[in-house]
Amino acid sequence: MLDSSVIVSAFRSRRGASSRMLGLVAERRIVPLATPALFLEYEEVLKRPEQLAVSELSFAEVDAALAALAAAVEPVEVHFTWRPQLADADDEMVLEAAVNGRADALVTHNLADFAAVAPRFGLALLRPAELLGRTRP
Repeated sequence: MLDSSVIVSAFRSRRGASSRMLGLVAERRIVPLATPALFLEYEEVLKRPEQLAVSELSFAEVDAALAALAAAVEPVEVHFTWRPQLADADDEMVLEAAVNGRADALVTHNLADFAAVAPRFGLALLRPAELLGRTRP
């Protein structure tokens, strides 16, 4: 399960752990989970003017990258919601996808945002570099 912070980081820098994680997704070594609402959140954030300026990508390039990501994502239906659990409503979408999709881990740059609720739902919280360290070469 990939938080929006990981997706944004991958688009902002092609040298970091988040970008390497998306490479593993492309190789089908990692299977991310997403609900339609969460995937639309990825798109909305990546197409913000400030994100486009940093990533130096056009709308068409973002759309192409998102299409590739969508092909690799395992879709998740939300059967149960537990709102509110978190301070940020956008984080609620991430939590719902992780719990309903029975994610092995929730990967985020914002561990503190999920730290109080992750144990309640049996979710491992990892930074991208930590997940990379657990992935076999």
